[in-house]
Amino acid sequence: MKTLVHTEKEHIEEIIRSCDVCFVGLADTDGTPYVIPMNFGYRNGVIHLHSAQEGRSISILERNPKVCITFSTDHDLVFQHPEVACSYRMRSKSVIAWGEVRFEEDFDKKTEALDIIMKQYSNKEFRYSDPAVKNVKIWLVDLDEVTCKEFGAPHKKY
Repeated sequence: MKTLVHTEKEHIEEIIRSCDVCFVGLADTDGTPYVIPMNFGYRNGVIHLHSAQEGRSISILERNPKVCITFSTDHDLVFQHPEVACSYRMRSKSVIAWGEVRFEEDFDKKTEALDIIMKQYSNKEFRYSDPAVKNVKIWLVDLDEVTCKEFGAPHKKY
């Protein structure tokens, strides 16, 4: 089994869209890491996230907006030999992306971001109350750097 590196945008986007959650890694100014699972939406190289208006993640992002986001899917335990522990591994596909969070404050753009997030999970059209939109914090992350790997791919047979 081997690890494949993918660079094709279509392949990267397919993995992102197949995930239910992403894991957003933050680092406080003293270096303390903080990782949170989040619902998300993706469009045109931008990850859309939402949260409460305040909390630990918001406090950290106000000091350091840099994030690392991980997407992982298609998990399957595989092995080369059932009696050899070191031959076991998890077959999976992952995307790791880096960028900086910017918060969206415009009401209409917040609504659009919520629509993008909901499209990740449903094809339904939604309406949002004014208080709901005003009280949600929308995070936008332009993906500055992206890696994509497929772990545990079988070797080609010749």
